[in-house]
Amino acid sequence: MRKRHPHRISRRHALTALGVGALMFASAACDSSPTAASSSSPTLALSIFGTPNSFDPTQLLEGQQMYVWDSVYDTLLIQDEKGRLQPGAALSWQYSTDARTLTLKLRTGMTFSDGSPVDAAAVRATLDRIRTTPGPTQGALASLAAVEAPDASTVVVRLKQPDGSLLTALSQAAGVIGNPKTMATKSAALEPVGSGPYTLDKGQTVNGSVYVLKRRDDYWNKAAYPFATVKVRVISDPTAAANALKAGQTNAGTVDVSQLPSFTGPGYTTKHVDATAGATLVLADRKGQVLKPLADLRVRKAINMAFDRAKMVKQLLRDSGRPSTQIFNPKGTAYDNSLNQTYGYDPQGAKRLLAEAGYPNGFSVTMPSLVFTKTFEPTFTQALGDIGVKVTWQPVPPQQAVSAIASKKYPMFLVVDGLTATPTEARNFYSPTGYRNVFGSTDPRLTALLDQVNRELDPDKAAAIYREINKFGVDNAWYSPVFQIGSDWVTKKGITYVGDGSNTLAVVRQFGTDQ
Repeated sequence: MRKRHPHRISRRHALTALGVGALMFASAACDSSPTAASSSSPTLALSIFGTPNSFDPTQLLEGQQMYVWDSVYDTLLIQDEKGRLQPGAALSWQYSTDARTLTLKLRTGMTFSDGSPVDAAAVRATLDRIRTTPGPTQGALASLAAVEAPDASTVVVRLKQPDGSLLTALSQAAGVIGNPKTMATKSAALEPVGSGPYTLDKGQTVNGSVYVLKRRDDYWNKAAYPFATVKVRVISDPTAAANALKAGQTNAGTVDVSQLPSFTGPGYTTKHVDATAGATLVLADRKGQVLKPLADLRVRKAINMAFDRAKMVKQLLRDSGRPSTQIFNPKGTAYDNSLNQTYGYDPQGAKRLLAEAGYPNGFSVTMPSLVFTKTFEPTFTQALGDIGVKVTWQPVPPQQAVSAIASKKYPMFLVVDGLTATPTEARNFYSPTGYRNVFGSTDPRLTALLDQVNRELDPDKAAAIYREINKFGVDNAWYSPVFQIGSDWVTKKGITYVGDGSNTLAVVRQFGTDQ
């Protein structure tokens, strides 16, 4: 058995882009009254765009909602501010040499908020329920064959095949631990019983409006959470959140780059993060089932050559971002800066490629118009139109966005995704079952690389393979990434934001105090 050595515990949106990015990814603090940062234990007040859909462990959504549920639940592993895996509820983890058996050793003495013990049986029950219940994270555990609990502090996970993304998944929604007594009840959706650093204050919480979290004094990692109280309000308007910062009713949040001059005075600290999300045109129908031209590599390369990425960053993001031709996080192990030179802006060269592929007059395509694409649609329409690709945008209601993309109705579509850890990005975009690989595209070379990286237990060797996967995706134009979106954080005296984009998860550990 090869061992993955745990590290020591450490503590731990997009630019509003004309309002769109902030609605999806940014967070801003907001409280009904000015937040006084006491020297001993200040309050952290944050806001999220939408109401958490559920506290049921099988229905947890990542993104901004994670600020709430990650505070209530422990995960088996955690990611520190550099995106490195650290021990969570699992003190250590160990893979077998064939990477098909994962053994986790749990901390002892942990309890749920109702006082019942956190043990291997609870972990097994939660993992089994998540992997067998339709929900947002079921797919993250698709490789699991069985979960065993040979004793109270040992969990053995047996896999159908090696899965290089599993450990990362166990640091996110798929790795939460629910209380077996309550997690399957109707009350679990609104009244979570977890073992995390905070409990939900039912007296002050109003579902859909504000979620008040109180720190547990008996939590094993209390030092990583310096805030005795965390308030998370649902505020859909980023302008209102910025105004709350200006009015002194907030202590942390992201703001549009155009508003930064308002926060340069005493009492404010600003921090720019280069990349927290990516805008990508997904060229999904690579066999040409719905749109024949996309089956031709020359067409997909032509589309990549249609965009003046640097100009788009300047005009759409006001330089708060970076051009990119790759889907991976620039802080991750797969990222290769040299790949950004693969597709320069060359509309005439793109037209020649289309003509060589048999489309001298271009072609037409219908793409879904989603709430987060509307701001960018005129620019994409113009750029694609300039090479002969005529785009019609079909409105899709927000509640139907996920199903519309998954329906295979749209051969191409624009997404704005939060950047995450390399294994997760590889799974989402390149696995045959990845949620961005809608048509289930495969390729013998890619299949071999994915199999190789899933079996590789040496982090350095795995990183090299992930870079090969990235190069395959760019060279074969599976996607047309355009830019990565940065974010600008503002914190008030007493509060610090410790993230640098390596870990973009919305967790309270991203904040600290400057005391």
